[in-house]
Amino acid sequence: MKRLFIYLVATTLILTSCNQKAKTAEATAAVGQDPQEAVASNQYTDIELPGIQGQTVKVSDYVGKNKLVLIDFWASWCGPCIRELPHVVKAYEHYHAKGLEIVGVSLDKDKESWVQAIEMTGQKWPQMSDLQGWNCKGAQLYGIQSIPANVLINEQGEIIARDLRGEQLLSTIAEKLQ
Repeated sequence: MKRLFIYLVATTLILTSCNQKAKTAEATAAVGQDPQEAVASNQYTDIELPGIQGQTVKVSDYVGKNKLVLIDFWASWCGPCIRELPHVVKAYEHYHAKGLEIVGVSLDKDKESWVQAIEMTGQKWPQMSDLQGWNCKGAQLYGIQSIPANVLINEQGEIIARDLRGEQLLSTIAEKLQ
């Protein structure tokens, strides 16, 4: 009985993990760009998706106007994302006034869950989602295969870091804003 319970828990964790094998051919066709090219590039690629109110949100509206822009890829159903968000909120609270902007890109499919998670976690920065889950065009542009994921961009539009977590996120932002 104990083994069955452990097996069920492990299976559930595997099935609900925040990883996705990229469908490279589909991603390339869907966004008109090779995701591997975007991942290898040092320059950021613009993402333009609907915001919470249906308005267009573009990363390019923030790059160049802020010292740093963090694109944060996440979803309301992703446990690791929800556990990482307090660090992202802390970064925003400490460094927004010093030149950091964050743009959230959600891999949600359900708008209500997405909006509730934003409110519940205290995300005060611009948010966008096409509500296509793993088929999110923004995530495909950056070759995102697991979340949470993020990309840190400087004022010149150069990608200077990826996948920062916890204290490393905070210390990297602090260092880059000096």
